[in-house]
Amino acid sequence: MTTKLPAAVRDRALQIAHHEMGHYVVARALGFETGDVTLTVTMDLRHKGGATINLVRPISSMDAMRAYLEARIIMLFAGAMAQTLPSAPVGAKRVDLSEAAAILNGALGAERDEAKIRELRHLLRNITYPDTGLASSDRIATELKAINDCLWLRAQEMVEAWAETITGLGAALVDRMVLVEQWGRPADTYEVVLTGVSLEQIWPVC
Repeated sequence: MTTKLPAAVRDRALQIAHHEMGHYVVARALGFETGDVTLTVTMDLRHKGGATINLVRPISSMDAMRAYLEARIIMLFAGAMAQTLPSAPVGAKRVDLSEAAAILNGALGAERDEAKIRELRHLLRNITYPDTGLASSDRIATELKAINDCLWLRAQEMVEAWAETITGLGAALVDRMVLVEQWGRPADTYEVVLTGVSLEQIWPVC
């Protein structure tokens, strides 16, 4: 265990830890290999996190491509959804969908996830509806929404099914944060790297 984190830092750290573990756990559940998870939070609540996911997967058919794109979008949705999970013990842990949407739209720094989702969603639509390249903008918007809504629901179901694992691993990550020494300046940054090997020990391959 490590230095006790200030309450505000711990609250922010848990949110971001849930986010990264949402990516990690859902990726694992979808059959992707994973590695380290990292987290940094400063005293003024700036943060950075990352979950290493090996995206290499053989794609030998259009159906395999479609499944890959769907899985990748679900993994990206999962981070924002997991970020909304409560840390305290409750009954069933539920995703706050409106908050998750706000996170993806830039409220708490997940703009890069949303940008990737937009690109992948268009690619998936192009594959799913190959005869609509010159369709009206209204039809294209309808097709994109149908894809989005389906994958949004699938991501919600997965995050809620794995909620205890996500929040448990998130707490384990935050509990290992340490205050980083800084040359000639007061230390103001807590960080942690939980290696893939350590995560395997905490949560064996499912």
